[in-house]
Amino acid sequence: MGQVAFDTLQASEELETAGISREQARAISLVVRKSHEVADVATKADIAEVKRDIADVRKDLSAEIQIRFDKSDAQINLLRKDTIALFEKVDAKSDAQMSLLRKDVENIATGLLLKLGGVIVVTISAATAVLKFL
Repeated sequence: MGQVAFDTLQASEELETAGISREQARAISLVVRKSHEVADVATKADIAEVKRDIADVRKDLSAEIQIRFDKSDAQINLLRKDTIALFEKVDAKSDAQMSLLRKDVENIATGLLLKLGGVIVVTISAATAVLKFL
């Protein structure tokens, strides 16, 4: 912090002209000077410096927050891409499994149809043979 300027010579001269002895004027001037030296008084320049420091901290924090938001956005975008890729793999796998299931159902249906056809042919043949013997 800045120090308050105090001219001890001028103060003691003014005190002497006011009728105080030289020794008393010097003593009073020294006491006032020492009190100013230990006084912790903020000046306008000190306040302006603190305001600049606060503004700098705000800028730094704002920049840091923006960097963190940008990183978070990038990470979220990567997660989205990974999730989309994973769902595409799952969809492809389920499509392949559905295709295999359809083929299996078609094969079962074809086998059942052939067996049913065979049963019908045997039944008709047996019925024809029975009718011939009657």
